[in-house]
This record gives sequence, C-alpha cells and structure tokens, in this order.
Amino acid sequence: MAAFGNVSLALRERRRRALSLLVHRGWRWVQETGSVTAHRPGPLRFARIGDGTRLAFPLGTVFGEQCIELGDHCVIGEQVTLTAGMLPGLELGPDPIVRVGNGCVIGRGSHLVAHHRLVLGDDVFCGPYVYITDGNHSYDDVEQPVGRQWPRTAAVEVGSGSWLGSGCVILPGARLGRNVVVGAGAVVRGTVPDFHVVAGAPARVVRRYLPGTGWEPPLRTPTPVPLPEGVTHRQLLALAEEAERAARWGTEAVSPDPDGQGTGARTGPVAP
Repeated sequence: MAAFGNVSLALRERRRRALSLLVHRGWRWVQETGSVTAHRPGPLRFARIGDGTRLAFPLGTVFGEQCIELGDHCVIGEQVTLTAGMLPGLELGPDPIVRVGNGCVIGRGSHLVAHHRLVLGDDVFCGPYVYITDGNHSYDDVEQPVGRQWPRTAAVEVGSGSWLGSGCVILPGARLGRNVVVGAGAVVRGTVPDFHVVAGAPARVVRRYLPGTGWEPPLRTPTPVPLPEGVTHRQLLALAEEAERAARWGTEAVSPDPDGQGTGARTGPVAP
C-alpha cells in the first residue's frame, strides 16, 4: 500500500512539472506572438515604429498611437502606457505628440502620457515605473472637483543619453539636457542643464560636470573599464579575485590578458 502511495505521489509530481513546463512555454509563446514591432503591429497604428523596436507583451494602455513615433532599436517593457490625447478616438491633427528617439529603453510599468508634446531624445534609458507627462490637473475653481477641471499642459523634453531612475516623475514643462541622471523616486520640474544629476522630491542638483574640472562633487568610485574581447571565464574569475585583493591592500588591479602573456593593463588605483 505504501509503495502504491509513493508511486502515486511521484506521478503527481511529474504531472505538475510537466504542466509547469507547458505553462511557461505557452506564456513565452504568447509573449513572443503578442509583442508589437513594425512588421507585427497587431491592431495598433503608430505614426512610426522604427526598425528593431519591440513593445513587450502584455502592453499597458495605448491610444492616440497615430500621433506617437517610436525610433529605431527601442526596447519597451511590459505594461508600458503610451497615450496621446486626453481620450481614445480624438482627432489630434497631423503632427506627432509623442516622439521617442532611437535606442531608447522604457522600463516595465512606465507611463508616457501626453496631451501637447512629449519628446525623448536618442538613447534615453528609463527604469521601471517612470512617469512622464506634459499635462497636470488644475484646481483653480474650488467649487469644482479637481478631476473635472481642464488640465494645464506644457511640453516636456528629455535630452539624449539621459538616464531616468526607477519610479521618478517628470512633470509638465520639464526640460532635461543631455546625459542627465535622475535619481530613483525623484520629482522633476523646470530645466536641468546638460550633464547634471538630480535627486529628491522636489528634485535638486546633487552632482554636475564642469568642463576642465570634471564632476563636482567627485565620483566616489573609479570609472569602470570595459573587458577586452576574448576574455575567458577563468580570466574573469582571476580578475575578480585580484580586484578584491587590490581593494583590501589599496593597490592597483590588472585587467585580464586574453593572450595569456601576463601583460594585462592596470585598471587604475582603487579608491580607499
């Protein structure tokens, strides 16, 4: 009897593993089939989807896509909301309202909500749950619910090469320059010049780049050095061990040598 019970339990476990594998394979197929590209737009009619751009499935809310342009080689995560106009089905005119440049990454659950004009430059990276909007509720009339009052709008621009941290909010009228870094959870309004780092709510400048001087205040860690091509797994492990020893003794780490000749370049001093 016990043997029969053990066999039955083993069969149930095998069935569960098979069903789990089937569900995961099926979901991957659904995600692949449901993703949106220039060649497979599904029911959506974007003004433009660039080559190599993919919107992951499941999508968030998408409407007004006839006024949304997506550049080449963009990665748009699951549940990302992209909207142009206040409501679906509105006549918005011939000009694009949302423009996303080439090579942008928009993290899972982010929102690009535009009524007037919202522009991301090239190579803008957004973490998950970033919220960017060019419209906000007004509350001038104390006799009317805030949600029923006509919103205020002001164009938003995010400069090329910028990085927006997880959960940050970019408010109407914000103008971010090139290579701006926005800390996670920051709330940004107004103008942020090129090569500035902002954080907090409301966001304030915490670091900036000055030509001829460098970053102020200085960066706390050395600039990362890309690994040379052809580095093996063993060399990478050896590099990690050497870097750990260097950090302990305050010496310099040596980059891996793909040729195995022991002539790897030094990566620079280790910060104390």
